[in-house]
Amino acid sequence: MIQAQTTVDASEPPRPLTDSEKEHLAADTSVVPEFKQNCLERDAQKNWDLFYKRNTTAFYKDRHWTSREFPELISGPLVLLEAGCGVGNFIFPLLEENPQLFIYACDFSKRAVDFVKANGNYKDSRCSAFQCDITSSDLTDNIPSSSVDLCSLIFVLSAIHPDKMVQALQNIHKVLKVGGQILLRDYGLYDHAMLRFKPGHKLGEHFYVRQDFTRAYYFSLEELNNIFAKAGFEVAEASYVERRTVNKKEGIDVPRIFVQGRYSKI
Repeated sequence: MIQAQTTVDASEPPRPLTDSEKEHLAADTSVVPEFKQNCLERDAQKNWDLFYKRNTTAFYKDRHWTSREFPELISGPLVLLEAGCGVGNFIFPLLEENPQLFIYACDFSKRAVDFVKANGNYKDSRCSAFQCDITSSDLTDNIPSSSVDLCSLIFVLSAIHPDKMVQALQNIHKVLKVGGQILLRDYGLYDHAMLRFKPGHKLGEHFYVRQDFTRAYYFSLEELNNIFAKAGFEVAEASYVERRTVNKKEGIDVPRIFVQGRYSKI
C-alpha cells in the first residue's frame, strides 16, 4: 500500500468533488433521529470500551510519523499531554525517541488506559495515564494548571460531539502554559471515509456514526480554526493534508483528506 502525501494551503478548499460524489452527498438527507442520537451520546464511553475490548491493542499501528510531522516533540525536555491516548500507539514510540519527555496520557475509555498501564514500556517516572472525559472531567484534577508544554490531539476532536468541542479545548487550555500549543491531526472535509457512509449514518452536517457506534466529524479548516478561537487559541499553522492510498495490484486509489495544525494558547 503506497500513500502519497501533499500539503494544501489553508486558504484553498479541500479537493474538488466528482459529480458522483456530489450526487451521493446531496442524496443523503436523512438524519438519525434525535432519540437515537441521544443514546449514542449517553453510551459513547461504553461504545469506545467495546471497541477496545474487540480490538485490544491490535487495531492501530504505532504512530512513528508524529515526530516527523511535529519535530518539536523530540526537541528536548518537554511535558506533553496526549488527549485521547488510546492504547499507547503514539506515546510509546515517542518516549523512546525523546528520553527527556514526560507524558500525561488520558482517554475516554478506561479499558484503553488499562492497556497503556499494562504495557511493558510504561514507567511512572515517564508517564501518567488516567481515564477522563475531556468534555466534562476537570483535567486539573490530574495535571497541574499551566504546566504542559504541548498537547497532542490526534484523531480525537472528531470523535467528540460538535456541541462539546469548545468545552474540551477550554479544558486543555487550563493545563497548557501560556504559549503552549495543541498539535492536531484529524479528518478533513470530503475525506474518503466521509464519502463512504451510506444513508442512515448521518448525525448532522459533516457528522456521522460508524457501524460500531463510534462517531466521526469531518472538518473544514475555517470551521476548525473558529472552534479553536472560541476556546482561547490562535492559529500558528493550519493546512489540509491530502493523501492518496494507492494499491495498483488491488485497483485501489482513494483520496484521504486530513486537517493538521498547531494552535497556541493565548
